Amino acid sequence: MSILSFRDVSLRYPPRPGSRAAGNDRLVLDGINLQVASNELVAIIGRSGSGKTSLLNLAAGFIAPTSGTIAVDGVPIPGPGADRAVVFQDDALYPWLDARDNVAFPLKLKGMPRATRQARAQQLLELVGLGDAGDHHVWELSGGMRQRVGIARALAAEPRFLLLDEPLGALDALTRTRMQEFLLRIQARSGAGAVLITHSIDEALILASRVLVLSPHPGRLTAEIEAGFSAEILAGAATEKVKASPLFKRLHDGLTSLIHSLPNEEAAA
Repeated sequence: MSILSFRDVSLRYPPRPGSRAAGNDRLVLDGINLQVASNELVAIIGRSGSGKTSLLNLAAGFIAPTSGTIAVDGVPIPGPGADRAVVFQDDALYPWLDARDNVAFPLKLKGMPRATRQARAQQLLELVGLGDAGDHHVWELSGGMRQRVGIARALAAEPRFLLLDEPLGALDALTRTRMQEFLLRIQARSGAGAVLITHSIDEALILASRVLVLSPHPGRLTAEIEAGFSAEILAGAATEKVKASPLFKRLHDGLTSLIHSLPNEEAAA
Protein backbone atom coordinates (compact mmCIF):
# COMPACT_ATOMS: atom_id res chain seq x y z
CA MET A 1 0.00 0.00 0.00
CA SER A 2 1.26 3.46 -0.90
CA ILE A 3 0.73 6.66 1.10
CA LEU A 4 0.66 10.23 -0.20
CA SER A 5 1.31 12.50 2.77
CA PHE A 6 1.31 16.21 3.55
CA ARG A 7 3.15 17.11 6.75
CA ASP A 8 2.79 20.65 8.13
CA VAL A 9 2.55 22.03 4.59
CA SER A 10 2.11 25.76 4.02
CA LEU A 11 2.18 27.74 0.79
CA ARG A 12 2.70 31.45 0.22
CA TYR A 13 2.27 33.42 -3.00
CA PRO A 14 3.52 36.93 -3.75
CA PRO A 15 0.86 39.59 -2.98
CA ARG A 16 -1.61 40.57 -5.67
CA PRO A 17 -0.87 43.98 -7.20
CA GLY A 18 -2.84 46.71 -5.47
CA SER A 19 -3.78 44.58 -2.46
CA ARG A 20 -3.78 45.98 1.07
CA ALA A 21 -1.05 43.45 1.88
CA ALA A 22 1.36 44.90 -0.69
CA GLY A 23 4.91 43.98 0.24
CA ASN A 24 3.88 40.86 2.15
CA ASP A 25 3.56 37.30 0.89
CA ARG A 26 0.02 35.92 0.71
CA LEU A 27 -0.61 32.80 2.81
CA VAL A 28 -2.62 30.40 0.63
CA LEU A 29 -2.44 27.13 2.60
CA ASP A 30 -1.55 26.82 6.25
CA GLY A 31 -0.50 23.78 8.27
CA ILE A 32 -1.92 21.06 6.00
CA ASN A 33 -1.59 17.55 7.44
CA LEU A 34 -3.10 14.85 5.26
CA GLN A 35 -2.59 11.22 4.29
CA VAL A 36 -4.17 9.45 1.32
CA ALA A 37 -3.72 5.70 0.89
CA SER A 38 -3.95 3.39 -2.11
CA ASN A 39 -7.52 2.33 -2.97
CA GLU A 40 -8.83 5.46 -1.21
CA LEU A 41 -10.57 8.39 -2.86
CA VAL A 42 -10.48 11.59 -0.81
CA ALA A 43 -12.47 14.65 -1.89
CA ILE A 44 -11.43 18.22 -1.09
CA ILE A 45 -14.20 20.82 -1.05
CA GLY A 46 -14.43 24.45 0.02
CA ARG A 47 -15.34 27.91 -1.14
CA SER A 48 -13.46 29.70 -3.91
CA GLY A 49 -10.15 30.95 -2.55
CA SER A 50 -9.65 28.09 -0.12
CA GLY A 51 -6.62 26.76 -2.03
CA LYS A 52 -8.08 23.51 -3.40
CA THR A 53 -6.27 23.66 -6.74
CA SER A 54 -3.08 24.87 -5.07
CA LEU A 55 -3.18 21.80 -2.83
CA LEU A 56 -3.51 19.56 -5.89
CA ASN A 57 -0.67 21.36 -7.66
CA LEU A 58 1.51 20.73 -4.62
CA ALA A 59 0.66 17.02 -4.70
CA ALA A 60 1.47 16.91 -8.41
CA GLY A 61 4.82 18.59 -7.84
CA PHE A 62 3.98 21.51 -10.14
CA ILE A 63 4.82 23.90 -7.30
CA ALA A 64 6.86 23.45 -4.10
CA PRO A 65 5.57 24.14 -0.60
CA THR A 66 6.90 27.15 1.26
CA SER A 67 7.31 24.93 4.31
CA GLY A 68 6.55 21.34 5.23
CA THR A 69 6.96 18.10 3.30
CA ILE A 70 4.93 16.25 0.66
CA ALA A 71 6.00 12.63 0.24
CA VAL A 72 5.03 9.35 -1.39
CA ASP A 73 5.82 6.39 0.82
CA GLY A 74 8.00 8.60 2.98
CA VAL A 75 10.13 9.92 0.10
CA PRO A 76 9.76 13.69 -0.47
CA ILE A 77 8.58 14.42 -4.00
CA PRO A 78 11.10 16.45 -6.05
CA GLY A 79 8.54 17.52 -8.66
CA PRO A 80 6.15 15.86 -11.13
CA GLY A 81 6.53 12.10 -11.39
CA ALA A 82 4.98 9.04 -13.01
CA ASP A 83 3.73 7.88 -9.60
CA ARG A 84 1.16 10.74 -9.66
CA ALA A 85 -1.09 11.38 -12.66
CA VAL A 86 -3.26 14.48 -13.06
CA VAL A 87 -6.68 14.65 -14.74
CA PHE A 88 -7.81 18.21 -15.43
CA GLN A 89 -11.25 19.73 -16.01
CA ASP A 90 -10.11 20.45 -19.55
CA ASP A 91 -9.33 17.03 -21.01
CA ALA A 92 -5.95 18.38 -22.26
CA LEU A 93 -5.78 15.83 -25.09
CA TYR A 94 -3.43 16.35 -28.03
CA PRO A 95 -5.64 17.19 -31.04
CA TRP A 96 -3.10 15.94 -33.59
CA LEU A 97 -3.21 12.42 -32.11
CA ASP A 98 -6.06 9.93 -32.25
CA ALA A 99 -7.56 8.53 -29.06
CA ARG A 100 -5.25 5.50 -28.94
CA ASP A 101 -2.08 7.55 -29.45
CA ASN A 102 -3.21 10.02 -26.79
CA VAL A 103 -3.46 7.17 -24.28
CA ALA A 104 -0.14 5.73 -25.46
CA PHE A 105 1.74 9.02 -25.21
CA PRO A 106 3.06 8.54 -21.61
CA LEU A 107 4.29 5.09 -22.64
CA LYS A 108 6.11 6.61 -25.61
CA LEU A 109 7.90 8.97 -23.21
CA LYS A 110 9.01 5.90 -21.22
CA GLY A 111 10.56 4.42 -24.38
CA MET A 112 8.10 1.54 -24.73
CA PRO A 113 8.10 -0.01 -28.23
CA ARG A 114 5.24 1.15 -30.44
CA ALA A 115 3.51 -2.22 -30.76
CA THR A 116 3.59 -2.76 -27.00
CA ARG A 117 2.31 0.69 -26.11
CA GLN A 118 -0.43 0.51 -28.74
CA ALA A 119 -1.61 -2.80 -27.30
CA ARG A 120 -1.58 -1.37 -23.76
CA ALA A 121 -3.45 1.75 -24.93
CA GLN A 122 -6.10 -0.42 -26.53
CA GLN A 123 -6.53 -2.35 -23.29
CA LEU A 124 -7.05 0.90 -21.40
CA LEU A 125 -9.55 2.19 -23.96
CA GLU A 126 -11.50 -1.02 -23.52
CA LEU A 127 -11.30 -0.57 -19.74
CA VAL A 128 -12.97 2.85 -20.02
CA GLY A 129 -15.57 1.62 -22.50
CA LEU A 130 -14.02 3.09 -25.65
CA GLY A 131 -12.56 -0.01 -27.30
CA ASP A 132 -13.99 1.00 -30.69
CA ALA A 133 -12.82 4.63 -30.53
CA GLY A 134 -9.06 4.21 -30.78
CA ASP A 135 -8.81 5.57 -34.33
CA HIS A 136 -11.13 8.52 -33.67
CA HIS A 137 -9.79 12.06 -33.73
CA VAL A 138 -10.27 14.10 -30.57
CA TRP A 139 -12.86 16.38 -32.23
CA GLU A 140 -14.98 13.34 -33.08
CA LEU A 141 -15.46 12.49 -29.40
CA SER A 142 -18.07 13.88 -27.02
CA GLY A 143 -17.05 15.66 -23.82
CA GLY A 144 -17.63 12.56 -21.75
CA MET A 145 -15.67 10.39 -24.18
CA ARG A 146 -12.74 12.83 -24.15
CA GLN A 147 -12.63 12.71 -20.37
CA ARG A 148 -12.59 8.91 -20.52
CA VAL A 149 -9.61 9.08 -22.88
CA GLY A 150 -7.92 11.49 -20.47
CA ILE A 151 -8.48 9.11 -17.57
CA ALA A 152 -7.17 6.18 -19.63
CA ARG A 153 -4.06 8.22 -20.43
CA ALA A 154 -3.59 9.00 -16.73
CA LEU A 155 -3.76 5.28 -15.95
CA ALA A 156 -1.29 4.34 -18.68
CA ALA A 157 1.77 4.94 -16.52
CA GLU A 158 0.21 2.88 -13.68
CA PRO A 159 0.41 5.73 -11.17
CA ARG A 160 0.09 5.16 -7.47
CA PHE A 161 -2.13 8.23 -7.17
CA LEU A 162 -4.67 10.00 -9.38
CA LEU A 163 -5.00 13.75 -8.85
CA LEU A 164 -8.38 14.87 -10.15
CA ASP A 165 -8.94 18.61 -10.62
CA GLU A 166 -12.68 19.09 -11.26
CA PRO A 167 -12.50 16.39 -13.97
CA LEU A 168 -16.26 16.40 -14.57
CA GLY A 169 -16.95 20.08 -14.05
CA ALA A 170 -17.34 20.96 -17.74
CA LEU A 171 -19.88 18.21 -18.50
CA ASP A 172 -23.65 18.54 -18.71
CA ALA A 173 -25.63 17.27 -15.73
CA LEU A 174 -26.70 13.94 -17.26
CA THR A 175 -23.22 13.09 -18.57
CA ARG A 176 -21.68 14.16 -15.28
CA THR A 177 -23.89 11.74 -13.32
CA ARG A 178 -22.93 8.85 -15.61
CA MET A 179 -19.26 9.79 -15.44
CA GLN A 180 -19.31 9.91 -11.64
CA GLU A 181 -20.27 6.24 -11.49
CA PHE A 182 -17.73 5.43 -14.20
CA LEU A 183 -14.94 7.28 -12.37
CA LEU A 184 -15.78 5.54 -9.12
CA ARG A 185 -15.55 2.09 -10.69
CA ILE A 186 -12.39 2.83 -12.70
CA GLN A 187 -10.58 4.21 -9.65
CA ALA A 188 -11.56 1.16 -7.61
CA ARG A 189 -10.35 -1.21 -10.33
CA SER A 190 -7.07 0.64 -10.85
CA GLY A 191 -6.02 0.30 -7.20
CA ALA A 192 -4.64 3.84 -7.26
CA GLY A 193 -5.32 6.28 -4.47
CA ALA A 194 -7.09 9.46 -5.57
CA VAL A 195 -7.49 13.08 -4.52
CA LEU A 196 -10.55 14.77 -6.02
CA ILE A 197 -11.02 18.54 -6.12
CA THR A 198 -14.67 19.45 -6.61
CA HIS A 199 -17.13 22.28 -5.94
CA SER A 200 -20.01 19.77 -5.81
CA ILE A 201 -20.97 18.45 -2.38
CA ASP A 202 -23.11 15.79 -4.10
CA GLU A 203 -20.11 14.60 -6.08
CA ALA A 204 -17.83 14.58 -3.06
CA LEU A 205 -20.24 12.48 -1.00
CA ILE A 206 -20.94 10.03 -3.83
CA LEU A 207 -17.33 9.41 -4.82
CA ALA A 208 -15.21 9.82 -1.70
CA SER A 209 -14.54 7.62 1.27
CA ARG A 210 -13.56 10.82 3.11
CA VAL A 211 -14.60 14.42 2.44
CA LEU A 212 -12.24 17.14 3.67
CA VAL A 213 -13.30 20.77 4.00
CA LEU A 214 -10.86 23.63 3.40
CA SER A 215 -11.57 26.98 5.02
CA PRO A 216 -10.68 30.03 2.89
CA HIS A 217 -7.96 32.69 3.16
CA PRO A 218 -5.79 30.87 4.12
CA GLY A 219 -6.77 27.31 3.35
CA ARG A 220 -6.85 25.14 6.44
CA LEU A 221 -8.35 21.69 6.85
CA THR A 222 -11.40 22.41 8.95
CA ALA A 223 -13.42 19.18 8.92
CA GLU A 224 -13.24 15.56 7.85
CA ILE A 225 -16.40 13.59 7.07
CA GLU A 226 -16.44 9.81 6.66
CA ALA A 227 -18.70 8.90 3.75
CA GLY A 228 -19.59 5.32 2.82
CA PHE A 229 -21.86 6.00 -0.14
CA SER A 230 -19.22 5.04 -2.73
CA ALA A 231 -19.05 1.55 -1.24
CA GLU A 232 -22.84 1.26 -1.53
CA ILE A 233 -22.74 2.26 -5.21
CA LEU A 234 -19.87 -0.13 -5.95
CA ALA A 235 -21.96 -2.86 -4.30
CA GLY A 236 -24.79 -2.17 -6.75
CA ALA A 237 -26.96 0.51 -5.12
CA ALA A 238 -28.50 3.04 -7.52
CA THR A 239 -26.95 6.50 -7.21
CA GLU A 240 -30.32 8.26 -7.13
CA LYS A 241 -31.52 5.97 -4.36
CA VAL A 242 -28.37 6.68 -2.36
CA LYS A 243 -28.83 10.44 -2.80
CA ALA A 244 -32.44 10.18 -1.61
CA SER A 245 -31.46 8.54 1.68
CA PRO A 246 -31.93 10.52 4.92
CA LEU A 247 -28.25 10.09 5.83
CA PHE A 248 -27.05 11.49 2.50
CA LYS A 249 -29.37 14.49 2.84
CA ARG A 250 -28.27 15.08 6.42
CA LEU A 251 -24.56 15.02 5.53
CA HIS A 252 -25.20 17.19 2.46
CA ASP A 253 -27.05 19.80 4.50
CA GLY A 254 -24.39 19.69 7.21
CA LEU A 255 -21.54 20.24 4.75
CA THR A 256 -23.44 23.05 3.01
CA SER A 257 -23.98 24.85 6.31
CA LEU A 258 -20.37 24.30 7.36
CA ILE A 259 -18.87 25.65 4.15
CA HIS A 260 -21.04 28.77 4.16
CA SER A 261 -20.39 29.43 7.84
CA LEU A 262 -16.60 29.37 7.60
CA PRO A 263 -15.03 32.76 8.29
CA ASN A 264 -13.12 34.54 5.54
CA GLU A 265 -10.00 35.61 7.40
CA GLU A 266 -8.71 37.76 4.55
CA ALA A 267 -11.95 39.73 4.43
CA ALA A 268 -11.90 40.16 8.20
CA ALA A 269 -8.29 41.36 8.27
